[in-house]
Amino acid sequence: MLVGLAASVITGSIMQWTDHDFGFMGLKAAGFNAFMMAIVGLMFGAFSHMGFFAYLTLNYIALSIFRKSYLWNALQGYSTLFAAGWMGYMLYKERSEGVLFWLLPLGLLACAAIVSYVKIKQTNSSAFIPSMFLLFTITFIEAWPALQGELNVAAIIFMMIPLFACNAYQIMMLHRILGNQTADSPAAAVKSAQ
Repeated sequence: MLVGLAASVITGSIMQWTDHDFGFMGLKAAGFNAFMMAIVGLMFGAFSHMGFFAYLTLNYIALSIFRKSYLWNALQGYSTLFAAGWMGYMLYKERSEGVLFWLLPLGLLACAAIVSYVKIKQTNSSAFIPSMFLLFTITFIEAWPALQGELNVAAIIFMMIPLFACNAYQIMMLHRILGNQTADSPAAAVKSAQ
């Protein structure tokens, strides 16, 4: 939750510094806005934590259904690509400003790939697809409220960055917390925790 707090305050402060219209309910007071961003960041952290545990539960159930980890990994990989296309389509359909409809999915995919690459360097190569799925698809699902309704680029950015930071922190800390330095995926971590 502290990662969400820090990411929200930093993101919100940069957004307020670059766009003077960005504020909470039209209020421009920097101290009040920083306090509200911190509260929202705590909420994003809690929401991300719930999404992470929901993913671990889904992962455990899916592995028991599919019985072969490569089938579940293939489905996660397909779902990640589908979610990237869906995000771009949603933003294009809403007639997003400029290049957001392709820049946001590609930027999120690139950031997810970088974090996933670091994850496989710390564990092993079979952690790449599950990490990508968590970092892109689950972040996309968690940020769904910002993507709905009238397109608000500031709201999307303000919600996506802290959620991604929280998810990245959680996936990078999972094998350390469990003391399993060779965990190949979140599923292996769940099995070792039992």
